[in-house]
This record gives sequence, structure tokens and C-alpha cells, in this order.
Amino acid sequence: MAYNDEALIPFADDALADPGQTWSAAVWQVLIVDDEPDVHAASKLALKGIPVEGRNIAFSHAHTAAQALTLLSQPNDFAVALIDVVMERDDAGLQLVRQIRETLDNKALRIILRTGQPGYAPEIDTIRQYDINDYRTKSELTQVRLFTCLTMAVRSYAQIRQLEAGRRGLEQILAASVELGKPVGLKKFASGVVTQLCALLNVEAQCLVCAAMNPSDQTPYVLAAAGAYDAWIGLPLNQIPESRVRDSLYQTLHARQHFLHDGASLYFQGYNDQALAAFVDVQRPLQALEKELLEVFCSNISVAFENLQLYLNINDLAYNDTLVHLPNRNALVEAIDARNSVEETVALLDLDSFADINSILDDSFGDAVLQSVAHKLRAAFPAETLVARLGSDLFGLYGPAQQVTPEKIAAVFDDPFAVAASEPLRLSATTGLVRLQSSAQTGLVTLKSASAALKQAKRLQRGKSLYFEATQADAARDRIRMLNHLRTSFSEERLFLHYQPFINLQDGRIVGAESLLRWKNTEGQFISPELFIPIAEQSGLMIPMGEWVARTAMKWRASLKGQVDANFRVAINVSRTQFAEPDFAQKFLEILDEAGLQGSQVEIELTESVAIENLEDLAIKLHILRGCGIRVAMDDFGTGYSSLSVIQRLQLDHLKIDRGFVSGNQVGEESFEIARTIITMADHLALTTIAEGIETQQQCDALLAAGCQEGQGYLFSRPLAETDFLVWLQDLRTSR
Repeated sequence: MAYNDEALIPFADDALADPGQTWSAAVWQVLIVDDEPDVHAASKLALKGIPVEGRNIAFSHAHTAAQALTLLSQPNDFAVALIDVVMERDDAGLQLVRQIRETLDNKALRIILRTGQPGYAPEIDTIRQYDINDYRTKSELTQVRLFTCLTMAVRSYAQIRQLEAGRRGLEQILAASVELGKPVGLKKFASGVVTQLCALLNVEAQCLVCAAMNPSDQTPYVLAAAGAYDAWIGLPLNQIPESRVRDSLYQTLHARQHFLHDGASLYFQGYNDQALAAFVDVQRPLQALEKELLEVFCSNISVAFENLQLYLNINDLAYNDTLVHLPNRNALVEAIDARNSVEETVALLDLDSFADINSILDDSFGDAVLQSVAHKLRAAFPAETLVARLGSDLFGLYGPAQQVTPEKIAAVFDDPFAVAASEPLRLSATTGLVRLQSSAQTGLVTLKSASAALKQAKRLQRGKSLYFEATQADAARDRIRMLNHLRTSFSEERLFLHYQPFINLQDGRIVGAESLLRWKNTEGQFISPELFIPIAEQSGLMIPMGEWVARTAMKWRASLKGQVDANFRVAINVSRTQFAEPDFAQKFLEILDEAGLQGSQVEIELTESVAIENLEDLAIKLHILRGCGIRVAMDDFGTGYSSLSVIQRLQLDHLKIDRGFVSGNQVGEESFEIARTIITMADHLALTTIAEGIETQQQCDALLAAGCQEGQGYLFSRPLAETDFLVWLQDLRTSR
């Protein structure tokens, strides 16, 4: 139900008690303390049947100060005490006053001192030293004067009680506001309102809170209750069996105001047209002070209710995925952290080729796919298994080990998915699973382990499931450690290039050199490029590193002017992550221009895996580079899956024959025959061939005989640092 916002929540007109009445006592309790029985009788007779401030007087009697102290120590509501000064001792009355104020800490009781011995206790000094209302001789207290003194004392007592009640009520409201302002759940908040309301009105716990929450057409329901209403928790408002309570709550929610007849029904405005209504079964008319305190209470609790709703909204965003309406990563981590059982499994599911779905179709269709997968996952597993979306196309499962299994996950993807109005869509997912063996294993650590298993599954068996093994975590930690060291080395300029020459096999001329990235760690050990290059590619570090390699290699080539032929080329390896950058070609040409080189003096080397990954985009970028004279070579040819159409589409200049077909103990006639086939094919395509890994003159002669034009390998030179390369050039010229 929707309501308009209003600044004030008025009380409806009700038939209430006299607004001047401030508490429930029907009579004034008056204590007479005197050791003379005649004084007791005379006082009662003088005031018999005479109401004071609209109430009759009920007398209690004590004949000694000790008796009076005993009476006053018990629960009571004495308004006035008429105390004789001289009783069992000369100052018994004065000492009783001191004990009332100090020992009993009773500041509300009004005291009228009486004495039969005028002048025994000086009036001015006594009034100054003791907290009393009046000090009279017994002979002065005629009926009229006694009535006057008592009326003034009662009025004073009433005012004090009014102030005390207001103070206690405000203190309680403040405490309730603090307590109910804490970020708790809605049910706990409503239970707190029940408790605080009953305490504020000093009634037994006969109270309930009904919630009218969004959406606006949702039936209000009982959120919290106490006492006889406890069994109604969760009932829709229209099913509350007691019409008195049901009608009162309906009236309160509809009118958006409090109603205080036949019980107290209170309204609490919340955020975004949400509201609470509380019914307290008060069996008496509410007093003016109680109504004022309720107004303050309701105002404060409405603010707390609105803050709670904002907190719950934020909490919902923090722990729930708004697209697929499943718990998110935070919720999954917290659930794992709170686990008790040790026989549970966590699984991470990554949808295969989801990026293609988004790129080929559109984001809205991709969202529909995710919603369909979420719905099917949730339906496939029992409620005790947590199904979550961790981001993009990554889902998580957490539940009993017998439920979260590769077989049950695979079954979810057996049938096509119904996505919007499109044709049924077949999907697959790659999954990494972790068996939880210890309750001490945290959620974050568990997800890291599952992620390691997922990455391993993607590498080895995409579309399948793989359980986590400790060795995967060790490998992941090693990769992270290596990446951190690599970042540090790169920022501290501790990476460098070596250069390995290309030799014309026909005449032995040096025609170029390949630039090779090298890394020596702080312990002086060389780290293999086969280890750190993939890590650099995965982390994105390869982008700045690749730019540095290109700039350094071209600068080196420019420094060789006059020492090598003008057509001497430097070959630069380019990774898939570099080619994926939209402005790769433009940046590469800018570096070429900065170095002052001709395009023919630079060659780009790419692998077969790079060539087939995004052929069209790669062909466009290579076309731009070749238009400026830069040559293109395919590295490690023969080890990948390139087809003749790919080679022709990319308009290559060189094919580099992998060393596996040229050198090493494993190379036999069959492997060398593959090298001959590559050379023959390249000849038909008018491509130059470069053989890698030439170690012996016999290998060199065989390659030359097969028609290979160029080669590199230890037969000619190992990779050399800049200064060593210059020495090698000098030695080469001298030997000729």
C-alpha cells in the first residue's frame, strides 16, 4: 500500500483521561509519623472526606521513626509525609528526614514537619538545612491550614513525579533510539520496537508489529509479536484472527496516524512508501505525558526505521547480484567463513566462449543468458547449496560434497538453455572444485584454490571439471611471486636484450639479428623467457615491456649505422597481448620514426598461435606496418596449426623453421623431412625461410641444399649483449 510522505504524524481524537492526570494512582498516599495516637486520629478527622486535587487521601501510620523508615523502604507511592520532630529521640524526626533523602534517596516525597514544642528546632535553620515543604507547630495546623499545607505539598509532589516520569521516558526513548538504530535485520528491529513500547507504557508484553513493505500491492504481515500475539508472527494482516487488533492496524496504516482508543495503535513511516504499525494492548486510557513520550518515541523510531531500510538496501547491494538475483562473491565468502561441516565442496563455473556471445550479439542478450544460467543452476541444486554469481560469467556453488559434483554440474548443461525469444542455446562451462577438509580454511583462501583449479581446467580440459590439488596452489604462488619480481626488475630497468644474428646460408653474410628479451634476478640467475613471458602476458605487463623492447631494439639498430649494411634488419617478437591493443600499429610506427629507421630495417616476428587468434584484426594491423616497409615473419613455424590460407591472408615475408625440426638429439630424418617440406612450401609461396637452432655445419649444408636461405644458431653465434655483438662484428670482418 502506498502512502504520501508527511512531516508530522498526528494523534487521532480519542476519548482520553483528564490530560492533567499524570499517573495511574486513584488516591494520594499520606504517611503520618507521630508518637501521639491523638495526632493520628485528629489528622484523619480533619481531612476526612475532603478530596485534594481531585483525589481522596489514604492514610498510613507510623509511631516511631524506625517504623516510618521501614514503610518508606518498601515499594509504595507516598506523596506526603507528616512527621513529628520529637519522638523516641529529640531529633528523631529530623534524622528521619535525612535518612529519607540520603539513605533512601527519595527526593519526590513531600515532607511537612510538625512539632508540639515550638522553638525546639528553629524554623529558619530547619528549613534551610532540610529538604522539607513546611514546618508547623501542631497547634497551628487547623483544618484549613492542614488542608492548605497538604494541597501545596501534593501539587509539588505531582510536579516532581511528572518531571521524573518525563525524564525516565526520555532516557528510555534515547536508549531505544540508540539500540534500534543499530544495523540489524528487519525482524530483530521489529522485535526491539515491541520490547521498547511495552517498557515505555509499563505494560505486559502484549504487543505486535505489522509491516507494510514494498511492493505496494503486497499484503501487510505480522513481523514481530509478544505475549498472546506471538503465534501470529508471519500472518498476513487480513488473517489476524482478532478483529479488534486487525481493524486497528488497518486503520492506522490507511490513515497514516496513531489511534489510542481501545489499545494503542502507532504508525512508523519508513523509506519509499514502506511503513510499520504497532499495536500495544493498553487496558487503560493513556495519560498526557505518555502521549507526549509516544510522539517523541515514534518520531525517533521512524528515523531509525528509515536508516535501517537504507542499511538493508546497501547490504543487499553488497551481498546480492542485482542482475541475476543471486548472492554475490561477498555472500559466498561469508558463508564459507561461517561453515561448520567439513564435508563440503566449493565450485567455480566459468561459461565457455561467453565473450563471443556478447561480441557477436549484444550485452542485453548476454544478460539474458546469465539470467537463464542463474535460474537453471538455482533450480538444479537444493536450497542448502548456495548458488552465487561472482562476476561476469563466473558462478559459484557451495554445499554438501554429495550435491556439488562434476556430474551434477555437467547435467545442468546437458540440455539447451531457453534465452528470451531466441532459439535454444547450447552452453558449456569449465569448473574448478575444492573439497573443504578443514573448518579453518577461510572463504578467500578457498576461492583462490578454486580459481587455481579453474585456470588449470581451462588449460587442460575446457568444458570439463577439475578438483584442486595442492600443487596448483604452489604453482599459482610461484607465478605471483615471479610476477612481483618481474614488475620490480622492469621498473628498476634490470631487463635487457641480447641479439642473435641471421646469416645468409649461401654466402655467409650477416643480414640481421633477432632481439631476445633477457631477465637476470637479484641472485644473478637467468630466468627463462618461457617462464616469465606467459606471466607478463597474463598480467598485462607485456604491453609496457613490449613497447620497451621495440624502442630498445630499434635504438640499438640505429646505433649500428656504418657498421652493418643498410638493409640489416632487427627482428622484434610481438605477443598476442600487444597485437590486441587497438593502437598497436600506430605506436609501433611512432617508435620507428623516433629511432630514425626505415621500415625495411625492422622485422616483426609473431607465432602461429597469435596468427589464428584474431585473424582479421591482425591482418589489418600487419597491412599498415607492411605499408611502411616493415617485414613480417612467422616464428616457430611447424609447431602450430596455421593453414596456407592464414599465411596468404597475412602476407608474410619469412617463415622461421622451428629448431625442433633442425637440431637436437631427437631430430631424425623424419623431422628433417618436415623442414624440407616447409622450405618447399615457402618457395612456392615466394617466402624466405629462416632455420633456427643450427648447431653443426652438416645441418647448415643440408638446409642449404634443401633451399633454405637464412639461418641462426650456435654454429654462427649464441645471443650476444650489445657490446659483445660489436666485438663479434669486428671479429667477423677481421676473419674475412
